[in-house]
Amino acid sequence: MSRVLIFGNSGSGKSTLAKEISTKNNVAHLDLDTIAWQATSPPTRMPISESEIQINNFIDINANWVVEGCYSDLLKLVMDKADEVIFLNLPVEDCIKNAKNRPWEPHKYESEEAQNANLEMLITWISQYPEREDHFSQKAHVKLFNAFGGKKEMPITNA
Repeated sequence: MSRVLIFGNSGSGKSTLAKEISTKNNVAHLDLDTIAWQATSPPTRMPISESEIQINNFIDINANWVVEGCYSDLLKLVMDKADEVIFLNLPVEDCIKNAKNRPWEPHKYESEEAQNANLEMLITWISQYPEREDHFSQKAHVKLFNAFGGKKEMPITNA
C-alpha cells in the first residue's frame, strides 16, 4: 500500500518528487494546486468544502496515491489517510533557485511566458515562508509534520 503526502514551500521539489513516486510505484498523483483555486482573475481560493469533495473523490477512486501541495488546510484533510508524509523543508534560497529553473507547468499556466511573468511575485512569496503565519507557512508545515504519527521523513536535500 502506498499513500504518500508531500508538502513544503513552493520550489521545494514537491511536484518533482511526487511525479517520481507516482511513476516508480504506478500510483495516482494529485497536485493540490489543481483543486485549490477557482478559475478567476485574479485567482481566488476555492471554498475548502469544494476542494474536500475533490480530494475525497480522488482518494475514493485511487487506493494508492501521492498527494502534494503547500496548503496545510487541505493537507489536514488527507493526513489521516496517508501511510507516509514527506516534508521538503529546503532553505529558502534553494527553493528560489528551483523556482527560477523550473520548466513550464502547463497545468498551472497557459504559457511559459505567463509563468515567467509570475516569477517575481513567486520569489517574494517563497522568501516569506519562514515568517508567514498562514496555511502556506513553514510553521504550519512543521506543525503538520510533528502531528503525524506514522512513517515520516524530512530529507536533507540540496537544490
